[in-house]
Parts: sequence; C-alpha cells; structure tokens
Amino acid sequence: MREIFEDIFDNQPPDPTEAARRAMRPVLRKRFYQRAQAGAAGEGGFSVLLDNKSVRTPARRLLAAPTRALAERIAGEWNAQETEIDPARMPLTRLANAVIDAVADRSGEVAAEIEKYLGSDLLFYRAEAPAGLAAKQAQHWDPLVMWARDALGARFALAEGVVPVAQPPDALAAARAAIPRDAWRLGAVSSITTLTGSALIALALAEGLLDAEAAWAAAHVDEDWQMAQWGRDEIALARRAFRYAEMQAAAAVLRLT
Repeated sequence: MREIFEDIFDNQPPDPTEAARRAMRPVLRKRFYQRAQAGAAGEGGFSVLLDNKSVRTPARRLLAAPTRALAERIAGEWNAQETEIDPARMPLTRLANAVIDAVADRSGEVAAEIEKYLGSDLLFYRAEAPAGLAAKQAQHWDPLVMWARDALGARFALAEGVVPVAQPPDALAAARAAIPRDAWRLGAVSSITTLTGSALIALALAEGLLDAEAAWAAAHVDEDWQMAQWGRDEIALARRAFRYAEMQAAAAVLRLT
C-alpha cells in the first residue's frame, strides 16, 4: 500500500498552476480501497486508515493528523474519490504530506519565508489610480493593517505604486512573533501566504479575524477590479478555483487544529 500511496502523491508539483496544468492529462490510479477513516490516537496523532490499514506519505512517514476532526476531513477526501484517485481533488491530503514530510523538519526556514513576505506584503502597496480601485483596496486592506497595528503592535509603512518601501524592523519583529510554531498551523499559514501573496492576510486568517472567503476576496481585489472593467478571464478563473481549493484546505487545518 505504501508504494501505491507514493506513486499517487510523490513528485506532485508544489505550484498550484503547474499542478492544474498537469492535472489536465493525468494518469490516475484506480481506487484500491473500500473505506477511509480516522484511526485511534497514537504517537503520530490520529492516523488516516484505508481499509483499516495505516498508510505512509511519500517520505514514508505515517499519514496522521493532530486532531480526529482533521484526520476525518483527510479521510473524507479519500472517500470522495470514485473509481480513480485524483490528487488534484485532494488538496488537504497534499497539504498534510507537505506538513509531515517537509514543514515539520524545516520550521525555521518556512517561518523565514513567511517573514520575507511581510517585508513586501501585497497590502502595503496601493494604487494611485483609478480612484475606484484605490477605494476597494482601502476597504479590504485597511482593517488588516490596523489590526496588525493594534493587535500585533506592528506599524507598517504604506506606499503608492510599486517602488519598494523598507518596513520598520520593529514592525517586522512584532508580526514575526505571530507566525505559528506548530508545524501544522505553520504549514497552513505558509500555504495561504503563497496563495495570496500576503503574510498579513494569512496571519489574520490564522487569528480568526477573517474567514477563508474574506481572505480570498482581499487577496484578489486588483484582479477582480480588472475583470469588472474588462470582462471575465475564464482561464484565470479556472486557475483561481484550483488555488481556492488549496486555500480552503489550509483554512481547514487552521480551524481544526
């Protein structure tokens, strides 16, 4: 079973856009199990069982979650597969693999990458014009910047245009302290940061200030504005739907851990 599991999930592209491209022509494994479920609590947490057998991640570690609710959600992805197993429709399982196989061993590096985003966060760079876009950015982004100031003690500098602005070291240090240390929550925040281009959005979601839908809307203010002016981009929307599934998986981890 381990070999089958590795064959399904190993070498999956980390970039959602590339994953979506490959998913257009996948070679899928047939479903080989009758039922997936969460196992009893053990040393690795609550394991995910396929026909009462534990399975391994691509790095041969136990596929398990820290809470039963999260393990049940992962098992639900396996139960939702029909005749074939499609990793493109299993974002929570892919995220679990990443947390167990990579984040757990390199938490310092992952946190450092999140901090880099804070230095040039999406929310700090505002449009000079048109006025409607600037107003939309302020509507979605100003509450998050004020939350960082009031709740985290991080006073960030804002800029118009794309010219880089150096952020105060004290602000970066204050926000860095809010980055989760738990591997599962850290992996979720890292995923959201990459998907949205904003570590501040990710931290606000982790702290319960936003839900996934509001966070996603905040991350796509510019794109939504452009489509409102020039029409829908169906290719972009298809890519975005794939990425939103990744976002929902990360939000589930935050909610269930």
